[in-house]
Amino acid sequence: MQKFHRILQIILLVYFVGILIFFIAFDTMGSLVGIAEVTSNSVVKIMLTGLVLFLISWLIGKAVKSSLNGRIKNLESEMNSLKAKIYDFEHPKTMDKPKKETPQKPAEGDSGSIPPRQNFTED
Repeated sequence: MQKFHRILQIILLVYFVGILIFFIAFDTMGSLVGIAEVTSNSVVKIMLTGLVLFLISWLIGKAVKSSLNGRIKNLESEMNSLKAKIYDFEHPKTMDKPKKETPQKPAEGDSGSIPPRQNFTED
């Protein structure tokens, strides 16, 4: 679809450039096409044809962009899952070790990290 979008944009560009050249050189090219003079009906038909081509090109461009954004999101989520697997392989210690419960000490005021006092007796 992306190739079709590019081709349609080129067709749109060629169409408007051709119409521009046709109207610039209308005196010589008008008789070749069979148009004696420019009427409002012919200009409206030409412009509506260009508008339809432009709208088709724009809608296909939106569709291409949304499909590419969806693909990018899928690839990013796949990449994140692969990164998680790599991390799990590199750090197996954190996953294998069960968390040890630390025994809770009763609060004895402001003892902090000072160990309790030991009484020594002389024998």
